[in-house]
Amino acid sequence: MRSTPRRKALFRSFFLGGFECSTHRTTAGKRLDLVASTAHDRFAREDYQRLREQGIQAAREGIRWHLIEPNPGRYDFSSVLPLLRAAREMEIQVIWDLCHYGWPDDLDVLSAEFPRRFASLARAFTRLLREETDETPYISPVNEISFLAWAGGGVGVFPPFKQGCGEELKHQLVRAAIEGTEAVWSVSPHARIFHIDPICNVVGDPEKPDDCAAAAEYCQAQYHVWDMLCGRRNPELGGDPRYLDIVGVNYYVDNQWLYPGSLASDTTIDRTHPLYRPVWEMLCEAHERYGRPLFIAETGIEDELRPSWLRYICEEVQEALRAGVPVEGICLYPILNHPGWEDDRHCHNGLWDYADEAGERTIYEPLAQELQRQRKLFEQRVLPAK
Repeated sequence: MRSTPRRKALFRSFFLGGFECSTHRTTAGKRLDLVASTAHDRFAREDYQRLREQGIQAAREGIRWHLIEPNPGRYDFSSVLPLLRAAREMEIQVIWDLCHYGWPDDLDVLSAEFPRRFASLARAFTRLLREETDETPYISPVNEISFLAWAGGGVGVFPPFKQGCGEELKHQLVRAAIEGTEAVWSVSPHARIFHIDPICNVVGDPEKPDDCAAAAEYCQAQYHVWDMLCGRRNPELGGDPRYLDIVGVNYYVDNQWLYPGSLASDTTIDRTHPLYRPVWEMLCEAHERYGRPLFIAETGIEDELRPSWLRYICEEVQEALRAGVPVEGICLYPILNHPGWEDDRHCHNGLWDYADEAGERTIYEPLAQELQRQRKLFEQRVLPAK
């Protein structure tokens, strides 16, 4: 192991705040809008001020495509301009998700039109960024392609609610991400591109050799999207190494499980399980595979486990840094408590709670205290971005 020297950082702060921004339709047909349901659209400036008070100067946000393009080819950015201008005012650096699960109702995600429409959106939004700010655009084209392909085309619990076409959907989303990236660069050649997906560990029963082999193959599927984007897999999609700029990895408590696993069974491997894999090793593997800067793009947990989970993830990142992995930051996701997607339950998984009518939010002090403790440990490692 070797220590990582001080270096200039990608982000203005090592810790980021992730504002949940999903806009897909549920299985019941309800259109989600987490930016609105958390009142972040109303209190963006106050939320960014809260970030700054905690020493956080970078965030993940999402634009809401279904609001921006109510009619094909006609854009209304009034839903995102308040966030963009509040971030500029409060000097918060933002990674913008262009497609966080949702798209306009008139658009079939599996159609030939989808990548073209997405590229047009990406181009128009990047022009807006150029008009509103001098900062280098930080863009995440399509959030969690692997997960969305599985959820929407494999098991049918996300749009387009299909089964058996996970690979088709994955290829389509990769095409859209590539065309969207080119559209961004056509306006802003120096824009940084973030491709974000979960990392996982899937293992078989050691007493079942066939299961172990199948689990190992299944586990490798976590890399397929990144491989496609950089041209190592399915080269007909147009991938190239230049598209894989920044790798964002999402890690939650249920990202390790026993093969085959299912939505209806509890097969999660926890940290006490002998087959559990340390997260720092997974970060090392991702970096060794691609050699690109990476960051924890999402991590969090609910209720009273929030402080201990953050401590654990930070310890794993410290270990990865000691191993020479250029981990650029950790994004607390979500940063605000929000209603459950399917049942509207009050999810206590953020640093702050629901806003009152004046925009005030109660902070979860145990998590805030752990965040400040971790900030002190990490601040010596990186030079803040200018």
